[in-house]
Amino acid sequence: HGSLTIKLGPGNKVQDVQFHVNSTRFFEKFLEGRPMEEAPRIAPRICGICPIPHHLASVKAVEAAWGVTPPPAAVKLRRLLIEAKQLSSHAIHFYALAAPDFVFGPFADPSVRNVAAVLKHLPGVAVQAIKLMEFGQELCRDIGAKAVHPVTGIPGGMLSPFSEEDRDKWLKAVPEMLENIQKTVDLAKTVVNAYIDVITKVAVTPTYYIGLTDKGVLDIYDGTVRVMSPEGKVVAEFEPKDYTQFYGEHVPDHSYATHIYYKPAGYPAGIWRANCLARCNVADRMATPMAQAALEEMRQLIGRPSHHTFAYHYARVVEMVQAAEWIKKLLEDPDIVSTDVKLSDVEPRAGDGVGIVEAPRGTLLHNYESDDKGMIVRANLVVATNNNIAGIEKSLMDAARLIFEKDGLKGLKLPEPLVKT
Repeated sequence: HGSLTIKLGPGNKVQDVQFHVNSTRFFEKFLEGRPMEEAPRIAPRICGICPIPHHLASVKAVEAAWGVTPPPAAVKLRRLLIEAKQLSSHAIHFYALAAPDFVFGPFADPSVRNVAAVLKHLPGVAVQAIKLMEFGQELCRDIGAKAVHPVTGIPGGMLSPFSEEDRDKWLKAVPEMLENIQKTVDLAKTVVNAYIDVITKVAVTPTYYIGLTDKGVLDIYDGTVRVMSPEGKVVAEFEPKDYTQFYGEHVPDHSYATHIYYKPAGYPAGIWRANCLARCNVADRMATPMAQAALEEMRQLIGRPSHHTFAYHYARVVEMVQAAEWIKKLLEDPDIVSTDVKLSDVEPRAGDGVGIVEAPRGTLLHNYESDDKGMIVRANLVVATNNNIAGIEKSLMDAARLIFEKDGLKGLKLPEPLVKT
């Protein structure tokens, strides 16, 4: 939880914007002294929205520390798990958090700018939203044994295989899911075209960007970490184990949450952002054809790199398309029901390992060091939101100056609300 302070001076001059996160979690500290194989079961408790990325980043860190390579079928099952979470989380965000503001208009009464009003006034849209959320979440449950706190990722693979019965059940549900994805894309295009003036003029905030790619292809489970400059130049591409050369961490006076930045550029010049728009910026292309077409349309409209904070909603839909296509591809892969999903000879040892995946909200890093008994002696976590906090403050500063100093909202072209209440 956080709070926001906007400090105004004479003449409504914006002096400062501060995003406060004053709670403490202590996960890094209470991981110390525990068996490292327990970390993947503890890590999902860090975030109820992104438990699966935490679970998988954690198990990848353990494997990196102990020199373990899981079977290919286990990797495919993990990828299916994280793509299902990507689909579910993006659907929740787009429909429950973003859509009400655009559907009813930003100046509608707050009492109607919520998901309950969407359910009431647009039941068809609400149904497709719920079905997408349910598809992703229930698929996560079938693979992870729990929808929120998965337990099946273990050092050396997956605890149990995916049954043919479950595979067939989900394959039957894929056509309806893809139909709802297409409806989501159509709705997103309508919203983006209607609000293009807002998207291109409000909170346009140049920063660095960070995300995983596999040889330039957007990836959320594996790959190298790529950093792009505000000018659109790839300034770094590195293996997860080398992160300390590129990750800087600044502790602001007004918050316990640290600001992560591109270390070679320094702070605050090197402030970067993660999340879906950052990934769409750093990637050369998408991994699947429908998503690639959606990315090309987005880039034709807002360019690359896009510094438009409101374009995160569009990028979220682009990634939903890729998640849906990946899910279909993986469910059709015979290896997804292979029983060869775990190693039997994993032994604890001394080591230092880094695991990185993409959570829906950004690049997620777990780094553990173990002693010769496999006990954690040090843990460092860079959670997705930490990558964005400095960028949030910067974009809010830009928006606040537009509103308070330039009265910029008066000149914006706003459409009629899609739904009038």
